[in-house]
Amino acid sequence: MGKLIVSLSPHAHGTDTVGRNMYGVIIALIPALLVSFFFFGIGSAIVCATSVAACILFEWAINKFILRNERTTICDGSAALTGLLLGMNLPSNLPIWIIIIGALFAIGVGKMTFGGLGQNIFNPALVGRCVLLVAFPAQMTTWPQAGQWMSYLDAETGATPLAIMKQAIQNGDASVLDKLPESLHMLIGTYCDYGAGSLGEVCALALLIGLAYMLWKKIITWHIPVSIIGTVFIIAAIMHIANPIYADPVSVILSGGLMLGAIFMATDYVTSPMTAKGQIIYGVCIGLLTIVIRNWGAYPEGMSFAILIMNAFTPLINNYVKPKRFGEVPAKQ
Repeated sequence: MGKLIVSLSPHAHGTDTVGRNMYGVIIALIPALLVSFFFFGIGSAIVCATSVAACILFEWAINKFILRNERTTICDGSAALTGLLLGMNLPSNLPIWIIIIGALFAIGVGKMTFGGLGQNIFNPALVGRCVLLVAFPAQMTTWPQAGQWMSYLDAETGATPLAIMKQAIQNGDASVLDKLPESLHMLIGTYCDYGAGSLGEVCALALLIGLAYMLWKKIITWHIPVSIIGTVFIIAAIMHIANPIYADPVSVILSGGLMLGAIFMATDYVTSPMTAKGQIIYGVCIGLLTIVIRNWGAYPEGMSFAILIMNAFTPLINNYVKPKRFGEVPAKQ
């Protein structure tokens, strides 16, 4: 047997476990999930159920038949959470076979290739979404209008607020922004004449309720969500004042997947920095990249790509912003 090495006191025992935190995030997603069921009906149920089931199945199969691990990990909630987050990042009319491909890349490539939970470099759900966005751009950018409860593949689609913002920039015409829904409607999701976006971005209020729950339960801290949303708001305000072809900052932060990404995706424990200072740097960079990609990139949305880019920089940020070790004596100058 190896020698047991016990560090110096103080010692502390916490109540946090992987399962507790994973299921805590799932609980925080329930308001947004219920809202997606209300606005998209059967389409939302099919997409979310397929995504969750496929992610759990792929994690079990890879563990058993490829990695040959005796202990199963599907009960800790991480695979179910990955599936739910992937589903919340998809349109409600996406065919089942495409969802399954996304789940395979999310679990097989984004998670298990790196060794499983706690060892992945990139957020698995976003890996799956971005693979689908690149491989199936038409299906992934066709957004059904809300309120079609019994429609799935044949749902009527429309332009999203982000698409309208992009059109205003491309045309150099600020009057296009008059087509945007009011901020209150974007907050609560009552804009049925527009393409509503992915399942998880239809109602910003539901996401904010989830944020409040996770802060209350201390599942996450405020640093990443606030730094992302604050950065986007400030830059969008400056750009709007400088040139009215850019949308007002409130519309910018309430549109697309910004809230979903800032609250549920960027805060992933494994792929985000460990220190508060590092998380703020990380969040500010995500906000800046999101603005750049949204306004000048090929896609109207830039949140997913911004998070994945900064996932790659997380080890560098952790190396740059190191916490002071307990009992460390500063070096003499």
